[in-house]
Amino acid sequence: MSTNKKKIHYAWWLLLGLSIMVGLAKGGIMTAGGLFLTPVTQDLGIGMGSLTLYFSISSIVTMIFLPFAGKIIAKYDIRTVLVTAVILQAGSFAMFGLMNSVWGWYLFCIPMSIGSIFVTQIAGPVLINNWFKKHNGLAIGIMVASGGIFGAILQPMAGNLIASEGWRMTYFILGGIVIAIVVPIVLLTIRMSPKQKGLQPLGLEVDIKTEDASSFKVESNTNTGISAAIAKKSSAFYALLLFFFFITAISSFGQHVAPFAMGLGYDVKFAGGAMGFWQVGVLIGALAFGILSDKIGAKNTAIFAMLLGLVPIAILLTVPDNSTMFSLAIGIYGFVVASLGTLGPLLTTAIFGNKEYGQIYASAVIGLAVAGIVALPGYGYVFQLTGSYTYVLYAIAFMLVINVVLIIMAFIGKKKLVQAGHWK
Repeated sequence: MSTNKKKIHYAWWLLLGLSIMVGLAKGGIMTAGGLFLTPVTQDLGIGMGSLTLYFSISSIVTMIFLPFAGKIIAKYDIRTVLVTAVILQAGSFAMFGLMNSVWGWYLFCIPMSIGSIFVTQIAGPVLINNWFKKHNGLAIGIMVASGGIFGAILQPMAGNLIASEGWRMTYFILGGIVIAIVVPIVLLTIRMSPKQKGLQPLGLEVDIKTEDASSFKVESNTNTGISAAIAKKSSAFYALLLFFFFITAISSFGQHVAPFAMGLGYDVKFAGGAMGFWQVGVLIGALAFGILSDKIGAKNTAIFAMLLGLVPIAILLTVPDNSTMFSLAIGIYGFVVASLGTLGPLLTTAIFGNKEYGQIYASAVIGLAVAGIVALPGYGYVFQLTGSYTYVLYAIAFMLVINVVLIIMAFIGKKKLVQAGHWK
């Protein structure tokens, strides 16, 4: 009995595998793409606008394919799906190194985006939801934080490789590293359900010696909630989808922090340092929001995060010329946007339960993809037309307030669904 208590639950090993997979795929592939833009455009004579169009194509592909991703994960073996997805994502990224025309990026970003949906967006929340009935928020926070940790290591490495080995070889190296590490990790650690290991989810362990009918009743009731068909017709679902849209639009301002800083008269070195504060904020926020949600619930934590987001906006609107306050504001902003990866999955579970979580979550995060298409160029056009990010900051403050309203509306919608007898 005492030996069993000391044994590490397999859920933690699964989380380690997930964190390595998500961390490498995000830090080594997704967030490293911007490092290649200047050397590729200079070497091949491609316009920056023409090359960066592949990011928009990626967002469109993500938006179209997301609804199918949840169904695929539910129907097929999770390890087969993820190994295929990693090869699609990292293999396509490596293929960029062979391209001589912008059409190569337009073509290969399609399979890369499809693979990324499973590896970086859908699999983690679904698996954690299956394995963690206790410490669910902490687990999500650790997984999200892994992207920042690996990114902090791999992005400087990628920059040095581009300088020393060239952008083509760096595409090959990063893609190869991700495939070589992630594929074995997936095969060794990833399992869809605790039942595949003869276990209960963490927090619902049952002592075999005292196992009885009530124990089995607890286990069978863990897969309860609202069906995807009912959920997608509800006001709660549309409130959650809009929440994803606005929080992603809020987060997208990170790509504009450097030009915002330099537009205020700061140099590029200071702008880089400010983004360092952003990354620290994201890392701390991912863990903090996970722990907070375990303590006070996803709803209260999300409302707190949105209200806290008004603080850096107020600073950036009133005293942006103070370098210390500017850096502090960017750090708090990074802390707040960590709620996208941490609270999004937790809110989905809190509102709709576990019954068909994967399909509901995959549909709701379409809001994320749409925001990626709209917000990034939208902020750029506002700056282009006005010469300032002031209106953008006011818009972000408005979106933060709207998100508080949407969270409240989503839980009111949940209450209606429960009262109507749809929670089964």
